[in-house]
Amino acid sequence: MASSLTKDSASSGEKTFFGHPRGLATLFMTEMWERFSYYGMRALLPLYLIAPGGLDMKPATATAIYSVYLSLVYLLAMPGGWFGDRVWGPRKTVAIAGGVIMLGHLTLALPSEGTFFAGLGLVAIGSGLLKSNISTMVGHLYDGPEDPRRDGGFTIFYMGINMGAFAAPLVIGTIGENVNWHLGFALAAVGMGLGVVQFLLGTKHLDEKSLIVPKPLSKDERASTLRKSMIWLGIAAVFYIGTVVTGVYTLNWLLVPITIAGLVIPVMVLTRIKRDKELSEAEQSKMSGYIWFFVAAAIFWMIYDQGGSTLAIFAESSAENSVFGWDFPVSWYQSVNPVLIMALAPVFAAFWLALNRRGKEPSTIVKFSSGLVLVGASFFVFLMPLTIAGDGHKAAAMWLVAIYFIQTVAELTLSPVGLSVTTKMAPAKYASQMMGVWFLAVTAGDCTTGLLSLAGVELNGTGVVAAEATLAVAAGIAIFMYRGKVKKLMGEVR
Repeated sequence: MASSLTKDSASSGEKTFFGHPRGLATLFMTEMWERFSYYGMRALLPLYLIAPGGLDMKPATATAIYSVYLSLVYLLAMPGGWFGDRVWGPRKTVAIAGGVIMLGHLTLALPSEGTFFAGLGLVAIGSGLLKSNISTMVGHLYDGPEDPRRDGGFTIFYMGINMGAFAAPLVIGTIGENVNWHLGFALAAVGMGLGVVQFLLGTKHLDEKSLIVPKPLSKDERASTLRKSMIWLGIAAVFYIGTVVTGVYTLNWLLVPITIAGLVIPVMVLTRIKRDKELSEAEQSKMSGYIWFFVAAAIFWMIYDQGGSTLAIFAESSAENSVFGWDFPVSWYQSVNPVLIMALAPVFAAFWLALNRRGKEPSTIVKFSSGLVLVGASFFVFLMPLTIAGDGHKAAAMWLVAIYFIQTVAELTLSPVGLSVTTKMAPAKYASQMMGVWFLAVTAGDCTTGLLSLAGVELNGTGVVAAEATLAVAAGIAIFMYRGKVKKLMGEVR
């Protein structure tokens, strides 16, 4: 990216990255390569799980594993942020996380079912550690929230995410599907390795705050945390060794507890915050309003994240994956969303700004409800290719592209609003934790999908798809109808 570095005439001759601190180039490239490895592996995951040359599993089991994996990534973002705040500091945490992710992809590349699941676990742990801390370091590059370059810096950073996500299925997906599955996973490890090298070489350009542990554990806290961790690890080890020795172990012994935890933990976290007597009356009211957004977001992500599992598995068996007679790998569908994000995000930003100038920008509640209705509409569209396939024909690829397009518009309507409203409605005491709470909505949505799959529900069935679509649309309408009540709970937040 050296060619993108320019002289900042307003500074003392220091090189910048598109007018931003040079450290942004380091974090941009690190995140781009990490997303390249993550989305490449994710595009292959459900296809490998059901492939005769892969693990040859049933679609329902593959969907459950995929959903549990996604939920773990977001669930572990909270302890990942905790490690950055209290143990290693953001910079050290990201460096270690990159190494763990690379090791995970290399483990996935080994041709064994046992090592495959170990690899998934390592990638989930590493992604959770990296996710919260690298964004924190982007913030460190600027002079507080009022720095006029800050929003632009995060915009450039998120472009790196989508560049990596766009390229990954085209490269890793093609190699994995057409050459060798494990070579595809190994290529993901190479991508993460490039990210780690980029990060280590560019750390000199990062802010010194990224080296600091904001609130280090005391000696007693460290000993207590280590003791409790070892106790729980020992209990888990004894339990699972016991199931293996007695011959009762199945994959469900691993998947079911994780899916249940992914549903219970968000409820426990929200309940703990809501019941905190130290919160003011206004903060309590905002948390009551936030629960509406949280539940709706969980429904949204339950449908949206099936784009990589339910839709991909449908495409593998029942879609005509070709355009103008040119065949393409199924994993390429996963590049549709990021390229649309890059194309449409600036359009949406300009559109909201234009409406704001005229005093007609929709409220947070209206945007959120619109996102839910749209994601529900995408599954109503899904009913068409399902019907075509049910008649024994292959559905055209453009049906799936249309579904991804509607879901992308829904994401741009809801996701940025969700992030914003999370920071605005966070009680002061939990300001640094609330972003992790937002990620728990993703966890809850994905775990719901996983639990349905484990219960034997056919997620590609027209009845289930119609029910999910109806649920999302109904949730969106409910939020809109009760917008007065929600707005009152939100207080001054708009």
